[in-house]
Amino acid sequence: MLREQLAWSPETGAEPDPAEPAPSANEEVELKLLAPAGVLDKLCEAPVIVRYGRSGRATHRLDATYYDTGDCALFSHGLSLRVRRTGKKYFQTLKSGPTDGQPFSRAEWECLISGDGPDLAQLPVSEIGAPLDGLSPDALAPIFTTTVRRRTQRLDVGGTIVEVAFDDGTIKAGDRSEALSELELEVTSGDRRVLYDLGLELLETAPLRIGIRSKSDRGYELALGVAPKATKATPPSITAEHSVDDIVGLLIANCQHHLLANQAVAEAGQDPEGVHQMRVALRRMRSACSLLRRQIGSTSLAGFNAEAKWLAQLLGAARDWDVFVRETIIAPSEAVETDLFNFDGLREAAEPHRVAAYAALREALASRRYNRFQLSLRRWIESHGWRNELEDRSLAVLLEPSPVFACRVLTQLHRTVLKRGEHFRRLEPSARHRVRVELKKLRYAVDFFRGALGENTEARNYIGQLAQLQDDLGHDHDASVAWPLLCALARDSVASDVQRSIGMVMGWQARGRFVVGRLHKFWQQFKSMPTFWSG
Repeated sequence: MLREQLAWSPETGAEPDPAEPAPSANEEVELKLLAPAGVLDKLCEAPVIVRYGRSGRATHRLDATYYDTGDCALFSHGLSLRVRRTGKKYFQTLKSGPTDGQPFSRAEWECLISGDGPDLAQLPVSEIGAPLDGLSPDALAPIFTTTVRRRTQRLDVGGTIVEVAFDDGTIKAGDRSEALSELELEVTSGDRRVLYDLGLELLETAPLRIGIRSKSDRGYELALGVAPKATKATPPSITAEHSVDDIVGLLIANCQHHLLANQAVAEAGQDPEGVHQMRVALRRMRSACSLLRRQIGSTSLAGFNAEAKWLAQLLGAARDWDVFVRETIIAPSEAVETDLFNFDGLREAAEPHRVAAYAALREALASRRYNRFQLSLRRWIESHGWRNELEDRSLAVLLEPSPVFACRVLTQLHRTVLKRGEHFRRLEPSARHRVRVELKKLRYAVDFFRGALGENTEARNYIGQLAQLQDDLGHDHDASVAWPLLCALARDSVASDVQRSIGMVMGWQARGRFVVGRLHKFWQQFKSMPTFWSG
C-alpha cells in the first residue's frame, strides 16, 4: 500500500511508474551542454543521437534581437525579451529565470508576430506583472543580438520526444562579441528524466560542460560589461504540508541549484564570492545528505556526499588563498609603518598559489567527473531515486509529516552539538573546530526546516545565538587555516622583507586568536538557549 501511496517508481525489478506528464505549454525544460569549438560536428553523429534519431536533421539560421528599457528593467526582474527571425517569420519570446530547485526549467511565452519589433500586446501582461504592466513599447530598444547556425534533430526515447539543437554562432553587443558552441536538449513531450540520461551518454562522446546561463544571460553580461554575480542560498520551499518524501527532492534540488548558480562566477575567478558560495552550497548539500541518509538509509546519498567532498577540497584551496590575499594580510599591514616589512611583496608571492588553485578548480569543473556528478544527481532527483533504495519497513518514514521529521532531526543535531562541547573550556583548538562543524550542520538544518516549523521570536533568538557562536568559533579557527599557507610561502624563494612580513602575519594571527574564556562565555549563552521546536 505504501508503494502505491508514494507513486512508487522503482528502476529495477518492479513495475515502472508512468512517465511524468509533459511540461505545460509555457514551461521550457531544457538541458544546456557547452561544447568546445569544433566539436558539434562530432556530436551530431554521436551514437546516442543516431540511435534515437527519428527524423532528418534540419539546419536554420536564427537571427535574434534582445530588447529592454534604458535601465534594463526586464533584466533586473529576471526576464528576457527577444524577437527572432526564422526565414521570413518573426517570433517573439519572453522568458523568466529558473525557479528554486529547477535550474533547467523556465517559464516561456512565445508567439508569431507580424513585424521585426516587439509586440507587447501579444503578451499576457496581467499574468506576468512587473515590469511589463504599464510599459510602453516605445521604452524598448535593442540591447544585443545573436546569430546562430542551428542544426536540430528529433529524438524518440521510449515515447519521450526530445529536440536536440546544435548551436554555433555569435553574441554581439556593440563592438563586443562572444562565440557560442552548445547543445540544447528540450523535452517537448514525455519524461524529463530522459534529458539527464542523454546528457550522461553524450559526456562519453565529448568534453561537455553543464551550463545554466542562457544566451540572454551571456548577452546582458557582454552588453553591460559585467561579470556573472554570485548567488546566496535561499531556503528550500518546505512547508508543514510536505511529507519526508517531498523533503528529500526539495532539499537536494535546492542545494544543487545553489551550487550550479555560482559555477560560472567561480570559473571566472574575478569575484571570490563565487567560490565561497559554491563551498556553502556543498556544505549545505553534504549536511542534507548526511541527515537524510541517517533517517531514510538511501545509499546514493553516500555517493553524492563523497563527490561533494571531493569538489569541496578543490574549492577550499582557492578560497583559502582568496581569504589570505584579501583579508588575512590587511590588519597586520595596516598596523605597522616601517620599511622592514613588504606586504605588497607578500601578496605578489601568494598570487601564483592562488592562480594555481583556481586553475585546478577550473579543470575540475570542466571534468567528466564533475559533470557526471551533476547530471546523475539531477536524474536521481527527478526519478525520486531514494524510493528505490529503501526496504518496505523503511517506507513509512517517507510519509511522515515534515514538522515531525524536522523536530526529530533538530533534536538529534542539537544534542550532538552539546555532546561535542562538553567541558568546553578544556577543549583543544581541533576539538573546538569539531564543535564548529556540528554547529554548521545544525544551522543549515534550522534553515532547511524553518518553513515547516514557522517563524516566532524564540526561533529568531535561537538562530541569532547559533550564528554568533558559529562566527566566533570561525574567527578562532582562522589562524589554523592561514598557518599552512604562511609556511608554504616561507619555503618559497622570497626577499628578506617578505620573509619578515610572513613572520609578522604569523605573530598577528596568534595574537588575534580568541581567548578560551571569551569563547566559553558565548558557548554558555548558546547552551542555555531554549530550543524553539518540540521534541
